[in-house]
Amino acid sequence: MERKIVTTNRKAFHDYTILEKYVAGIVLTGTEIKSIRKNAINLKDSFCKIEDGEIFLYNCHISPYEQGNRYNHKADRTRKLLLTKKEILKMHTKVKKDNYTIVPLEVFISRGFAKIEIGLAKGKKLHDKRDDIAKKTINREIDRASKIKW
Repeated sequence: MERKIVTTNRKAFHDYTILEKYVAGIVLTGTEIKSIRKNAINLKDSFCKIEDGEIFLYNCHISPYEQGNRYNHKADRTRKLLLTKKEILKMHTKVKKDNYTIVPLEVFISRGFAKIEIGLAKGKKLHDKRDDIAKKTINREIDRASKIKW
């Protein structure tokens, strides 16, 4: 499956431990998809919420399309995500029972349609973030040492 990644939410990987990932469609207007194809989307402070058996994306900023004139969209409007009922119920029980959060991870275009990868996440504590940073630096040093040939 051909997949062109438009944007990723790097802050989500820093602040949360991702446990499960789901791919969902997004309900968009015409000017929104044109802006997404121009990489004019920001997931930095966005989150997902389940309401009445449907899942919605909040605080996702899609910049207005330059040639959109009066047909343009609101930049920070709430957008509905398309998942199966079974997936939504499974996520809803985990959010209620285990106190998980639903975080958008990346937006990509697949076969002309914009899709979003969302993750069931658990918030990291400060010491967990420090441990992750230490592991990354150790792995980076190991990679550098293995590339150097004596």
